[in-house]
Amino acid sequence: MSKTESGTRPVHPAGPPDHNPFVALAELAPAAAFMRDRTGRYVWANHAYAHLYGTTRDAVIGLHLSDIDEPADVDRFLAMDRQVLTDGKSVRHTLTYRRPDGSRAHAAGYRFPAAWGSERCVAGIYVDVTDYVRATDQRHRAEADLRALRDHSGLACVRLTPDGRVSEAGIAAAEVLGVRLSDLTGVRADAFLSDPSEHVDLFRAWHDLTSGRRRSARASAVLVAGEGTQRRARVHLTAVGAPATGVTGVWAVATRLGRRRQTQPSPTPAQLRIITLLAAGRSNTDIAEELHLSRQTLDYHLSRLRLLLEAPTRPALVARAYVLGLLSPTAWPPRPPGAARPSGPV
Repeated sequence: MSKTESGTRPVHPAGPPDHNPFVALAELAPAAAFMRDRTGRYVWANHAYAHLYGTTRDAVIGLHLSDIDEPADVDRFLAMDRQVLTDGKSVRHTLTYRRPDGSRAHAAGYRFPAAWGSERCVAGIYVDVTDYVRATDQRHRAEADLRALRDHSGLACVRLTPDGRVSEAGIAAAEVLGVRLSDLTGVRADAFLSDPSEHVDLFRAWHDLTSGRRRSARASAVLVAGEGTQRRARVHLTAVGAPATGVTGVWAVATRLGRRRQTQPSPTPAQLRIITLLAAGRSNTDIAEELHLSRQTLDYHLSRLRLLLEAPTRPALVARAYVLGLLSPTAWPPRPPGAARPSGPV
C-alpha cells in the first residue's frame, strides 16, 4: 500500500452514486463490485470488493491492479478489460484470487463496459463461490472414490436410477449375477430377485430412499444369477443426491453372499401364460392385449424370463420351455403339461 501513502494516486471525479446506475445498485450489494479505467486503475469499488483483499473501499479507489494483484493475474485481467472495451460486450468470468490470510479463493461474475462520467470504464460484479467450488471438488473426489471402490474392492456394487434400473455396475456385481458387465446397464434390478413379491422389506426400504425419507437402508434379498442359481445376500442401499435436487440414484452393495443353490426355473403363472402365447406365435402386442398388460409390464416379464431360462431370444425362450418341461411336447395349441385342453383356439 506504499503507493496509497505516497499520494501518487490520481483522483477520479466520483459523482454521487445516484448519478451512476451501476454504482447505485452495487453500493450496498453483498456481491463484490468495482469499476476500473482503461489503464487498470480503480475509479470505484464497493465494500464487498475491498473486503476480498482485506482492506477498505477508500484504500482501493485510485490503486492500480498491479498494487493488489499478482503479476500473472494483472496481465490476464488487463487483457480481459481490453476485450470488454473493444467488443463492447459483457464477459462471464471465473477467477481465483488470494485472500489476505494467504488462502486461495474463487469468485464468479461478469465484466462489462460502463461509463464513469465522460470516461469509458470496465465494471465488474462477482460473488464468492469458494464454498461451492470446494463442495463440487469434494463431490467429484467422493464419486471417484466410489468408482474405485466399485471397480477394485471386490464388492458387488451397482448404481441404480430412481426407477430401479442399473446405471453403473462393477465387475464383481456382474460375476455375482452371472452376466456380462455390458449387459447390466439398463436392466431393472428387480429382474435379479428370486420373487419380487417376497421382498417386501427391500421394496419398502427402496421407497423410503427414493422419496427422501431415509439416506441408507439394509435388507435381505435372494438374488438369481444368469445361470439360474440363487444365493441369499445382505443388500446395503445408499441414496445419492442433495435435498434440494432430490434423489438422483441409489448405490446398492451386496454382502454376506450365501452359497449358490441350483434351482429349477419356476415362472409365475403370468410368465408361463406368456411363454404359452409365444410358443403359439403371438406378437408382443397380441400378448399384451390378451393378458391385459401394458407393454412396459410385458417387457419386464420377457426380460425376467430371458434371465430365468437363460434364453436371449424369443425362439430360444420357447425351445428352453419345451426342454425344461414347462410346455407339453405333444399338445397343440401349446399348453403346460396337465393343463386342460382349451375349448377354442389360443
